[in-house]
Amino acid sequence: MLRRRALPGIIAATAALCISALPASASPAPTAKPAAPAPIVDPAVLKALQRDLDLTAAEARSRVAGEAEAAVTDARLRKELGADYAGAWVSGDSADLTVATTDRSSVDAIEARGAKAELVGRSIKNLDATMAGLDRAAESKAPSGTPLWYVDVKTNSVVVQSADRAATRAFLARAGVSPSAVRVVKATESPRPLYDIRGGDAYYMGGGRCSVGFPVTRGTQQGFVTAGHCGTPGVSTTGYNQVAQGSFQGSSFPGNDYAWVAANTSWTSQPWVKGSGGANVTVTGSTQAAVGSSICRSGSTTGWHCGTIQQHNTSVTYQEGTVSGVTRTNVCAEPGDSGGSFISGSQAQGTTSGGSGNCSSGGTTYYQPVNEALQVYGLTLKTSGGGPTPPDPEPPTGCQGSQTTYSGTLASGGQAVQPNNSYYQTTASGLHTGCLAGPSGTDFDLYLQKWNGSTWTSVASGTTPANSESVSYNGTAGYYRYVVHAYSGSGSYTLGVTRP
Repeated sequence: MLRRRALPGIIAATAALCISALPASASPAPTAKPAAPAPIVDPAVLKALQRDLDLTAAEARSRVAGEAEAAVTDARLRKELGADYAGAWVSGDSADLTVATTDRSSVDAIEARGAKAELVGRSIKNLDATMAGLDRAAESKAPSGTPLWYVDVKTNSVVVQSADRAATRAFLARAGVSPSAVRVVKATESPRPLYDIRGGDAYYMGGGRCSVGFPVTRGTQQGFVTAGHCGTPGVSTTGYNQVAQGSFQGSSFPGNDYAWVAANTSWTSQPWVKGSGGANVTVTGSTQAAVGSSICRSGSTTGWHCGTIQQHNTSVTYQEGTVSGVTRTNVCAEPGDSGGSFISGSQAQGTTSGGSGNCSSGGTTYYQPVNEALQVYGLTLKTSGGGPTPPDPEPPTGCQGSQTTYSGTLASGGQAVQPNNSYYQTTASGLHTGCLAGPSGTDFDLYLQKWNGSTWTSVASGTTPANSESVSYNGTAGYYRYVVHAYSGSGSYTLGVTRP
C-alpha cells in the first residue's frame, strides 16, 4: 500500500518538495546555479555575534549565511584560478566576498561567481613562499623584537611586526626573502601561550589546566584535540570533574601547537562546544572560513567571546619558539583558555594557541587550524545535526561500494541535505545511486533532487516503512542533492552516494 507522506519544506528559500519522480528527458538543463542552502547555526552563536559584533538578529543570520556561501565560492575559485589565485576575504555584515588574482583575464570568472575581483602582483603561492622563508629563518628562534608575521591577503603582502628594526632587518636578510613582498609594521603585541587552559570544558594535567578543543574519534577510540603546549605524549589528564580521563597520544609544540588526548571508556565524544551560558553549540563540519568572517571562542577561563578572522597563515613567536600556520583573530582570551575551541557558524576552525591583551580591554588571539591536527593524527571530527549521537548503524548491503559516504543525526520529523548541507554538480549524463542506513526501529526516507533552473525537484525517492532506503536515477548533467528525512524515530544515519 502506498503511503502519502507530507515532507516539511527543506529550506525556506526553496520551493515545496515534489514527490512524484520525473523521467530524465523531462528534466530541463539548469539555467541558473542553485543558491547555497542556508547554514544551520546554533542560536547561542547568533546571540553571541549580536553581542560582540553589535549586530541585530537579522544581521547576524544574514552574515552567517553570507559567510557560508563565501567559503564555498572561495574554495571553487581557488581551484579554478590555480596559480593565479591570490587570496580572498569578506567584508561587511553581508559578507561580501573579494577574491584577488594576478591574472587580469580571471576577473570575469571571479565576477561570474558573484564575487568582487581585485588584481594584485603576488599570488598566494608567492606569499606562502615568502612565509616559508621567514619560518625557516626562525627555526632556531626569531629575534625577540619580531613577535609575529603573517600573510595579509588584503594588502597582498607578508606583514612582519617589529619592535626592533635592526634585529628585524637582520632577520629578513637571513631569510633571503624579497623586500618588496614584506611590509614591516610596529609591533603592538607581546604574545604568550595561555598555559592554564582554553576552549570548552576544562581538563587538568599535573599542576596545570587546559580546555578541550574539539571532540574526535579514531576508530572506536574517543578523545579530543587541544593545544600542543598543554602536554606531551604520556601525560595523564583528568576531566572538568577531576575524574580520570585519558592521556596525551601526540603533541607538537613549538613549530605547531596541536595535540590529541585519547579518553578512557568513561568518556564519550559529543559534537558540541560549550557556548554562551553553558548551552551546547553543535559542530557540523570543519570548512575553513574566509578572512573577515565572524568567529567565536570557548574557554574555561573567560567563557564565550566572538570577533573576526584577521589573517590566516600567521607565524607567531613565543618565549618557547615560533609556531607557524596559525590564524590571527581579534577575539579576546586570557591565561587558562589554552586549547579551547574556535568555531565559525557551525564549522570547527581551530584550537586556541596564544594571544595578547585580555577580555576587559580587548586583545588578539591565535588558533591552530583543526584540520591539520585531524590529518596528522588520523582523527575524525565528531559532528552531528543535534543531540546525543547513538551508535552508528551497520550499512545495508551495497553501501560499502559507494563513492562517498556522509553521516549525521536527526530527531523524529527532522531532515538533512547532503552533501554537507549543499549540492553536487555532474557534467555528464549517467546513473546516480543513493543508499541510506537509518537506526534500527525507525523509518528514514531518502529523496534525490535536481535543480531545474529555479527550484529543486524530486526525481527519485525511497519511502518504504523501513529504516534503510535506496534510490537510483539515470539523469543528465546538472546540480543534484539528497534529502534525508526522519519520518519517524531518531538517531544517526549513513548515506552512501555514487554519481556519474
